[in-house]
Amino acid sequence: MEIRKREVLRYLGYRGNAPDERTEQLVDSCMEEVQRTASPVHVYRVFPVTVESADGMIQSGCFTTESRNLAKNLKDCEQILVFAATLGVGIDRLLAKYSRFQMSRAVVMQAASAALIEEYCNTLNEQWKRKFLEEGWYLRPRFSPGYGDFALENQREILQALDAAKWAGITLTDSLLMMPSKSVSAVIGMSRKPGNCVLDGCEVCKKTDCLYRRN
Repeated sequence: MEIRKREVLRYLGYRGNAPDERTEQLVDSCMEEVQRTASPVHVYRVFPVTVESADGMIQSGCFTTESRNLAKNLKDCEQILVFAATLGVGIDRLLAKYSRFQMSRAVVMQAASAALIEEYCNTLNEQWKRKFLEEGWYLRPRFSPGYGDFALENQREILQALDAAKWAGITLTDSLLMMPSKSVSAVIGMSRKPGNCVLDGCEVCKKTDCLYRRN
């Protein structure tokens, strides 16, 4: 699993514009250091789910919430795969170190780390897609707390149900931020009916004017 340079540049705000040689070298150096420092780990579980399409009420063995956006994503799903993934505490130490004396490098490190956690989640998604297809399940796009009207407060139930602190070292602050900071939690619908299983991130987001949107 490698960091995609084009994704790092996207996070840095380069949309079709090539960076200068000095920036290019800085990006390459940061990508290498982030790759070397990261210790990706994840935990996941599968739960039954019931979706009330009328009001967006979702009940599962993991959490109960009301979200029309997530309900639409989970249409025709009988189960959900819930996961949490992180790059580990080493990345946070790296970011803290450079934030103290070399902010330009810290900014690029942030972008490289964001690109790597996304790549890790994409890799996991592909593995699960193949695994569960053999059992007759079709996976939907992953959907994280904080997307649309899927409340960030659901992080608590998700991480507790996964016992993420024990198995992945992921905890939650009082303000609902995950630690280590480069961590992700998400819900993936599982249906017996084929559906679009490849959309993620920018492709399902309605904010089309976002500076960091993929073209």
